[in-house]
Amino acid sequence: MKKVGVVLSGCGVYDGSEIHETVITLLALARAGAIAVCYAPDKAQADVINHLTGEAMPETRNVLVESARLVRGDVHPLNTARAEDLDALIVPGGFGAAKNLCSFARDGSETQIDGDLLRLSQAMHQAGKPQGFLCIAPAMLPKIIPAPLRLTIGTDIDTADLIEEMGGEHVPCPVEDIVVDEDNRLVTTPAYMLAENIAQAAQGIEKLVDRVLDLCE
Repeated sequence: MKKVGVVLSGCGVYDGSEIHETVITLLALARAGAIAVCYAPDKAQADVINHLTGEAMPETRNVLVESARLVRGDVHPLNTARAEDLDALIVPGGFGAAKNLCSFARDGSETQIDGDLLRLSQAMHQAGKPQGFLCIAPAMLPKIIPAPLRLTIGTDIDTADLIEEMGGEHVPCPVEDIVVDEDNRLVTTPAYMLAENIAQAAQGIEKLVDRVLDLCE
């Protein structure tokens, strides 16, 4: 039975993990007979957003505590994750991926990656284990894996330009599809960078999960 690490970044599209993307990922893994092991950084969120109004709120929240909302409390500190314990790694999107797992939302091509995610993802890559990144999360990959990478965030030209500036090769991709970098064992999909509803998002995410599990073989 395959064990897949799922790295979360909070709870909610504007300041954490995108909830639909996370749940679809977990459901697809469960249906495929894989075990999902969820992790999140134990640190303060970059910001807290009122999801009703889209405005910032004057408070602080913890990424690990908020991520626990998504997975019924079954989440572990990211600094406890070990590549040798996992067969694959998946990172859902949401602005939390660009704010809490890295600084892409603020710093663009000068983004800094969370130290624990950097360590884990690089160790997975060095061990030849597959990784899947969804939505905006692939934008951080060129800063994690120092190699020519083929990846997608969909069709957003400005974000694609930043990825190219960091050394990645951006591949335009429709919402229902995936981009597979066979050499680096990376799978990416646009998800809510393009999806207009949960059913559209599910098409690409389910393909990504299937391909990541295939690459475990």
